[in-house]
Amino acid sequence: MTADRPIVQLSGVSKHFSGTRALENVDFACFSGAIHGILGENGAGKSTLIKIISGVLQPDSGELSVNGTRVSFANPTHAVASGIVCIFQELSLVPDLSVSDNISLASPPRRFGLIDKRAQRRCAEELLARIKCEDVDPNALVRELSLSRRQMVEIAKALGKDPKVLILDEATSALTSRDVGTVYELLADLKAQNVSSLFISHRMHEIEQLCDTLSVFRNGQHIETFAKGARTDREIVRLMIGREVDAQYPPKPAPKPRPEHLRIENLAWERQIKDVSLSIGKGEIVGLGGLDGQGQKELLLGLFGVLRGMQGRVTIAGRPCTPGSPAEAKQASLRIALVPEDRKTEGLMLAMSIADNLLAASYARVSDGIFINADKARQAVEDGIAKLRIKTGSADDPVATLSGGNQQKVVIAKWLMTDPDVILLNDPTRGIDVGTKQEIYRLMRDLADQGKTILLYSSDYAELIGCCDRVMVMYDGGIVASLSGDAITEEAIVAASLNVGGAVPHAVPGPSHA
Repeated sequence: MTADRPIVQLSGVSKHFSGTRALENVDFACFSGAIHGILGENGAGKSTLIKIISGVLQPDSGELSVNGTRVSFANPTHAVASGIVCIFQELSLVPDLSVSDNISLASPPRRFGLIDKRAQRRCAEELLARIKCEDVDPNALVRELSLSRRQMVEIAKALGKDPKVLILDEATSALTSRDVGTVYELLADLKAQNVSSLFISHRMHEIEQLCDTLSVFRNGQHIETFAKGARTDREIVRLMIGREVDAQYPPKPAPKPRPEHLRIENLAWERQIKDVSLSIGKGEIVGLGGLDGQGQKELLLGLFGVLRGMQGRVTIAGRPCTPGSPAEAKQASLRIALVPEDRKTEGLMLAMSIADNLLAASYARVSDGIFINADKARQAVEDGIAKLRIKTGSADDPVATLSGGNQQKVVIAKWLMTDPDVILLNDPTRGIDVGTKQEIYRLMRDLADQGKTILLYSSDYAELIGCCDRVMVMYDGGIVASLSGDAITEEAIVAASLNVGGAVPHAVPGPSHA
């Protein structure tokens, strides 16, 4: 049962950055013992809302109340003292510290004035067991963990602060399906303990399954709050984007012969990639499907020159090539680009400006000799912002001030500015709103129509079905199925992902014209 009085309430709250409206005169309330979904496009104001509630930002105007008492949090530590704990989409873990150090970082247990390592480890073990992560070694360094495991450690860290209000910002977007189920169970348990949860997700099925109440934000304004089931999915999306929903995926072109551009033969690396062979034609989008952790990400990293010791043969436009580094991969002779999995740690320099981030991979294209041509650089930045429709006040603002979706657009624009022929995409729409996803889908198809070769890994089966001309399903480091045309179905992808023998068409992966 929820209380009559909100546990958290905002009244007339506004926040602006460099003249850009992030929140405008927002009234909002959440109650104990309820899971409250926050919906909106990237840039709608969701992140600013939760940063104000959790003490990361202070409002320009308006009031914040907790349990009926007006508060003004100077920092997140003050918010935690009031029981408000936030799990941000950008992880707060320290990579070179252990799991147990990270979980107890703010207030480690002490004995005789010193950190009690045994007590700290016990605390970590208990919290990890609570979220069914007994496989995570408390002594392991965080940088040694996969992104999914790091996200679960972040959740354990938040639970250790005994929240009364738990805020989750896209906390499931990097998780495996098993871990997502664990988070569902955890939120149900917290609800039974009268803990309030604010849940931000762009996955409508998660919102429908978990939340009691939903609030929609658009362009910094609180549009509407309603009970689950009161609005259809189509109505919710219309509230989010302010218009009728277009077809989500652009139409695919009719199958036709394509000249081969990228060929991979018997590629192998340690235990993650096993004898992978496939080819992709110019103007073709090929998807990589399968459960998380089956070698898809390593395959993309290997093609981009990140991994050492790759075996096998790679050819581009008939010429053998094995890039030894990302710098070699992006050279004019290969023209490969990779949009990485984690934009915060792998794709952006958060403290630097939007302009600096956009130019980071293509300074040679805007330089005269050893000097940067300011006019060329400014024009390239303006073109990148316009092409990806990046919502920004000034190109000189830190890229960290942008919403998640606009940050992802910066990462994509940065690599498109290198004019690549082969584009590798590692789950590029993870944590992105429906409107921005549609823009990225249209961009992918436009690039393919221009003759670009695209290899896309996505954890979203619907995305693979809607975007790709062919889908290669990976299992245990190898390709177990090649799907094309009407054979690209969710049932076929799931069956192949589980390596169910004989359940899907299986063909030797080859170019669409072979």
